[in-house]
Amino acid sequence: MTSLNFRECTLDLLDNKFGLSQVRKCASLDEWLARPADIADWEEKAILHLRTLLTDNVHDWNESELSQNFIGPLFALVSFTSESFNLFAEREIRGVVNEIHLSGNPDGMIASGRRSPTRPYFCFQEYKRERDPKGDPAGQCLAAMLVAQEINGHKHPVYGCHVIGELWRFMTLRDNEYCISQSFTATGRDVSEIFRILKALKQMITELSGISGLRITDNWKI
Repeated sequence: MTSLNFRECTLDLLDNKFGLSQVRKCASLDEWLARPADIADWEEKAILHLRTLLTDNVHDWNESELSQNFIGPLFALVSFTSESFNLFAEREIRGVVNEIHLSGNPDGMIASGRRSPTRPYFCFQEYKRERDPKGDPAGQCLAAMLVAQEINGHKHPVYGCHVIGELWRFMTLRDNEYCISQSFTATGRDVSEIFRILKALKQMITELSGISGLRITDNWKI
């Protein structure tokens, strides 16, 4: 059986091997990005503080510094820990898609489970530059989303995001079609929009985690 690590994956490779199509309009992405979420005054102050840190340092931080000083605190502010799901970092996810074994360790993943992930809902990848020796951030994120879709039995869209420095792009996958959003710039006014979109994601995952009867296939293991 052919095997691929997420690190090897680019959008072009995934399109060709799995018959995927990038489309301009996805109802799942449009609904996610448009979903309202309240932002409290104290949250807005915290967001603006993080934006100042990012603005002052984004061109100098490496990936670890970007994650620890901006991305991590922003996710922590949303708080993805609940009784039914949690935010996990660099946990292995694997599965068989179209007879190809895919595996890797996405930078972030929101999945059901408290101490270890079971069903992934959201996959996240971060990069310092658009492309570097580690590969293509959009392709790596989409590869993880493909595995998540198999684990969840194609029951609902899978959500994702990749970050390149100050630029955030959100993604959705449904069957063989995926969408990638326009860029949101975290050093500008978009930072509040990014936070709202993450809070909306938490609402959607809360709803998805209550869905019963999801078929767990026997070709994956986290």
